[in-house]
Formats: sequence, structure tokens, C-alpha cells
Amino acid sequence: MEIIIVAPHPDDELIGCYSVLKNSKHKPIIIYTEDVSEERKEEVKGIKKLFNIKHQLLTRQVPQNLMVKENLFYFPDPFHEHHPAHRMQGAIGETFARAGLNVMFYSTNMTAPYIHEVEHPEEKQNALNLCYPTQADLWKYEHKFFLFEGYCKWFL
Repeated sequence: MEIIIVAPHPDDELIGCYSVLKNSKHKPIIIYTEDVSEERKEEVKGIKKLFNIKHQLLTRQVPQNLMVKENLFYFPDPFHEHHPAHRMQGAIGETFARAGLNVMFYSTNMTAPYIHEVEHPEEKQNALNLCYPTQADLWKYEHKFFLFEGYCKWFL
């Protein structure tokens, strides 16, 4: 079994799936689906230093060999996300779920009804600051980025 986190942008995997990265018994695979600048490519290397990551892939779609029922996928929520790239990846996650694959949805904007407080938000904030210093202004005054997260599974 593989755990695959689909993140449209670097930092989405930490904002939405910090607990998965921190607590997973398996080494997750992170797939970044949007174009990543050279500066951000350097930043994503920090995730490997903090967490036990199997692979990080920069690709627009999930490789076919990973699309098996045994794997657990984390996609952005197609309904509670506002960013177009997040919604687009969430729609792909929806097609995976409808095809019988094991999919969990996460939110980065913290307005989804299934959001709960993170157990150790200071650790999540430190991880965000350490891995993504170029994005620090996003969460400088917005505690929602490191105080909350949540997951949703659809029953079809």
C-alpha cells in the first residue's frame, strides 16, 4: 500500500496533510501537479528532511502504476476549495473515488465542515516556516494554516 498526497502547489501537502506526513507508518509519495519554480523546487526538498517521504514527483497527473485500489490517495476537496487548481485536482480525486479507488479529501482553506484543530499546531507552524520560507507571509497573520486541518471520505 502506498499513501499518495496530491498537492497542486508546494505547501499544500503541509497545510492540508501535516498529520498524515507526521503520523504515517508508510513513507508517503507527494505529487505536485502545478508548475514549480526553481526556488520552490529547492523548498520542497525540506519536506524530505523533516518527514519520512518515499518520493516527490513533479507531474500533472498521477502515474498509472500508482492507480491501484490498495493505495490511499489524498486529494484537495473539490467542493470546499476555492483555488481553481485545487478544485481541478479535487475533481480528479472525485473520478478516482467513483472508480473505486481509496480517496480522502483535504482542505487548505479551512472552511470545510470537517475541519478540526491540530494537536500540536506549533510543530506544524515550524514545519511550514522551515520548509517554505518564501510563503511565510501567507500564514504570518493567518493562524488557520497551522491550527486546523481535516479529512473527508465520500461514500458512493
